[in-house]
Amino acid sequence: MREEAEAGLALYDVTVRHHGPFGPVTAVDGVSLEVPRGTTVGLVGESGSGKSTLARAVVGLDSPCAGRITVGGREYRGRRAADRRRLGQQVQLVFQDPDTALDPRMTVRQSLAEAAGAFVRLDRRSREQRIGGLLELVGLDAGCADRVPRQLSGGQRQRVAVARALAVDPAVLIADEVTSALDVSVRAALLTTLRDLQRRMGFAMLFISHDLAAVRQVSDVVAVMYLGRIVETAATENLLRGPRHPYTRTLLSAVPSLHAGRRPVGEPLLPGEVPDPASPPTGCRFHPRCPVGPNRRPERDVCAARDPQQEAAGQPHRAACHFPYPADACPPHVVSVHQNADGDRTPRTPGDLPS
Repeated sequence: MREEAEAGLALYDVTVRHHGPFGPVTAVDGVSLEVPRGTTVGLVGESGSGKSTLARAVVGLDSPCAGRITVGGREYRGRRAADRRRLGQQVQLVFQDPDTALDPRMTVRQSLAEAAGAFVRLDRRSREQRIGGLLELVGLDAGCADRVPRQLSGGQRQRVAVARALAVDPAVLIADEVTSALDVSVRAALLTTLRDLQRRMGFAMLFISHDLAAVRQVSDVVAVMYLGRIVETAATENLLRGPRHPYTRTLLSAVPSLHAGRRPVGEPLLPGEVPDPASPPTGCRFHPRCPVGPNRRPERDVCAARDPQQEAAGQPHRAACHFPYPADACPPHVVSVHQNADGDRTPRTPGDLPS
């Protein structure tokens, strides 16, 4: 990959296996991905697709059994405390539930001071300046510093969690479903804050979410994951407006639309559940559920026999499919997000939606 993904995050054929009750389970299978500094890659897919396991591998909580991961151009392979400490300074993870990251007995000031002093020694004055700067970065009033988590709203707690993650000035920020527990207005504000912070600080961000509107608002590139593998990767607008993989199209088709006439007639919805990763289907892992696969079109038996590679489908748009949709195929309805003249992307209101 180019210059170790420009010193951001780079994954090379990463595989992660767990020990299940009946043998090994491959949660992540040969994933390659790059997130250059200053950019965001959105990672989407159903529950059980391996998104969070991939995030855990990046931060060192799960050890890959194959492949390698580089952060800032450096590979962290050791299990020594010093290696884990250096990795913790380079990569930070923000969880879905901020209560998992915040001690309920500690004030915001104490939580941020603990994070800010994790890798460098700060005197009292420097520590207070750092705390004030972090609160300002995430859009919180200085009066929040002496509150405990239960005195904050859900959105405020998540902002504190983001501030804690940024306290060490990481090269990579992983946001794992950070907006799923928030209401719509708070969610939009937090996403705008994350985008602004990235522009100011230049970190690489892996944004994991099932919310395609949120992914579109913050991501430069989207990678679609299914049963441990990346099945499609493209620039955000290209993927949402012209998805090539059947799985991506069905994901987009499942998004509710305020305009009933916007979804093409007969656009498929996704049937069934994600197969058991302990015994994945042969060939293309999506073929048992595919609306255009061998179950619907028997002549496409290659889908069940041979594993497709993620071939270029119009650079830099890549899809792992034997029969990708053509570039001019009628797209599913596009997730509604408005891009302002200055480049900021925010969810549309119903009145903004085109007819």
